[in-house]
Amino acid sequence: MATTDTSHLRIAIIGGGLAGATLANALIQIPRLEIQVYEAAPTFSERGAAVALGPNALQALHEILGSGKDDLMKRAGAVPLNSVRSVIGSGPNAGKIVFESSDPEPGIVVHRASLLSELVGQLPKTVLHANKKLAAINLKSDTAAMEVVFEDGTIADFDAVIGADGIFGRVRSFVLGDDADRYDASPAGFWDCRTLVPFEKAKTVLGSELFEIDRQYGWAGDGGYILHDVLANRTTVHCVISAVEPSPTRDRKRPLNREILTQTLNKWLDGPIAKGIIELFLEQDDLDGYSQWEHKETPTYVNGTICVIGDAAHATTPWQGAGAAMAFEDAMILQALLSHATSSKDIKLAFSAFDALRRPRCQRIIDSSRGTGVILCGRDANAGLDPEKLLEALAPRWDFIEGLDMVAHKEEALRIFAEAKMG
Repeated sequence: MATTDTSHLRIAIIGGGLAGATLANALIQIPRLEIQVYEAAPTFSERGAAVALGPNALQALHEILGSGKDDLMKRAGAVPLNSVRSVIGSGPNAGKIVFESSDPEPGIVVHRASLLSELVGQLPKTVLHANKKLAAINLKSDTAAMEVVFEDGTIADFDAVIGADGIFGRVRSFVLGDDADRYDASPAGFWDCRTLVPFEKAKTVLGSELFEIDRQYGWAGDGGYILHDVLANRTTVHCVISAVEPSPTRDRKRPLNREILTQTLNKWLDGPIAKGIIELFLEQDDLDGYSQWEHKETPTYVNGTICVIGDAAHATTPWQGAGAAMAFEDAMILQALLSHATSSKDIKLAFSAFDALRRPRCQRIIDSSRGTGVILCGRDANAGLDPEKLLEALAPRWDFIEGLDMVAHKEEALRIFAEAKMG
């Protein structure tokens, strides 16, 4: 049964993707908390090919997992992101380097499904529940607890519910109530397609010179963007084609073929990358593109003892590679706050502190990411596809994302929580 005393607090995590699994790994370390993780799909799995993790993401994971973070990444087949090179992909400057960065403490690139598998594998099977679609969250009149109802008829009581159920998840509607529709995710103005290619195949088609070191390449061009990087201990290459979406669409998924890809990159075809990338994509079965959607505004991540994290709270475009990092930061902050919670009242204060701290940062990243996509697709009125102007426009855009000190971020969360308890 759910309780409001200090013996234990039951928390339901709705959603078993990267956000939910990371949060579960964080909260299961707190003896006072009893967690259960519910995934709507038949299995705990992730769509998407790869995720790049910068310094902030890795620091957040270290704060959550300690020294176990490095072993987890090794098991997931993570590859160090030793270098990032941005190149012009179309037009008269095609092939010219915009910038190249290398870091003595590099980020990493890892397959999303492999990372999720390792995160889920660290959790007791007794807390994992697949095929559980949320139907309702009902407040109980006689206690501070909530009744969580699933479509299969299962009912369980909890002191708190945390929604990590993605961009179209149900928990968000219980946070925003009657205003939920006003703040639904909407098209950001881009679409993308991703595929995984055997390393040797990519090397043959795109050219061996692009794979001399484990470098992430991003190709900026007229109306689109191409990215490729190495995964899974140099056995696989992750390739992405992104493009401007001419008009908003309510259908996120679209079939792709040679004609569509050639038309999308028609001003790239004389350049160094487009033809090869198109050939690699066309070797894939059931090739689809997906519209990029985002939360342009969210008035709160919290409603009493219900909150949302990850894409359920702040879905963003992938242009600055910050989506997974924001979820890891969310989990780190909730771990810090809930380690001090001993009652339902404390959970409310912890969730309120989480909202006050995280929402401004995440919304700033959402807006910055969209703007970065405009620049990388050659649509910035000032920069265009001029290498020097692109460098000037892009260089500072990651500073506020990757430069945040996670220890200081946690301390700020605890300060807000402590002040709320005193007030």
